[in-house]
Amino acid sequence: MPELPEVEALKDFLTDHLVGRQVVRVLPVAISVLKTYDPPVTAFEGREVTAVHRYGKFLDIEADGLHFVTHLARAGWLRWKDTLPDGPPRPGKGPLALRVALETGEGFDLTEAGTQKRLAVYVVDDPATIPGVARLGPDPLADDFDAARLAALLSGERRRLKGALRDQSVIAGVGNAYSDEILHAAKMSPFKLASSLTPEETGRLYEALRSTLTEAVERSHGLAAGRLKAEKKSGLRVHGRAGEACPVCGDTIREVSFSDSSLQYCPTCQTGGKPLADRRMSRLLK
Repeated sequence: MPELPEVEALKDFLTDHLVGRQVVRVLPVAISVLKTYDPPVTAFEGREVTAVHRYGKFLDIEADGLHFVTHLARAGWLRWKDTLPDGPPRPGKGPLALRVALETGEGFDLTEAGTQKRLAVYVVDDPATIPGVARLGPDPLADDFDAARLAALLSGERRRLKGALRDQSVIAGVGNAYSDEILHAAKMSPFKLASSLTPEETGRLYEALRSTLTEAVERSHGLAAGRLKAEKKSGLRVHGRAGEACPVCGDTIREVSFSDSSLQYCPTCQTGGKPLADRRMSRLLK
């Protein structure tokens, strides 16, 4: 799933490639991708793109006061095309969900792999009317997001740290992969209660949160949209690397599996050398 660093990089990429250009066609291929109908998606056509914004994992393309907002969900992606194919796209069983064409002949496709179709597109006058945007917590890279703000957010959380970090209403933009990376950098168990952190631990988590996301954004800066997935994977130290050696201590990275996801961690760095129980039916991430 694209998370804050990748969506931030997509925002920068699209700012360079879209702002000042006119949208001539918006062509839905999978009707399920459209989550709003008034104004219709065709209202975006004929408008000049004026800005691109990010809200957590949401990407917002603004054109003359109208907003085309998308959430790429778990298996969605944005694929830039210097030259779009001739003719309208054909509905079918492929990954293509929607195409946006510019007056220059360039444009992008929104695609989604797999059978669970969760990619979402909204065309709205105000992004704050989108429920997912309205419920977002603070952006962890905002200038006013400090350790005291993090402490206040976690103080009432009776959940595990892993679940709290992934909750978009607590902190916007962090998902499964970067929560693993943040907790590894902070040397904290994903099962630790969020409300139990000492001031020293909160400070350590804050530094890990900011540094992990900032470094990921810097690695992705300037990359073409098609290279962002590979860059994300190459920069991960524990997530998706079960069975490999921890790059810090050399211990074997372990995994805890759930019904629809998994987490990875280093026992030596994070849990005092003790492996965590692999409770496949745990509600930790729900």
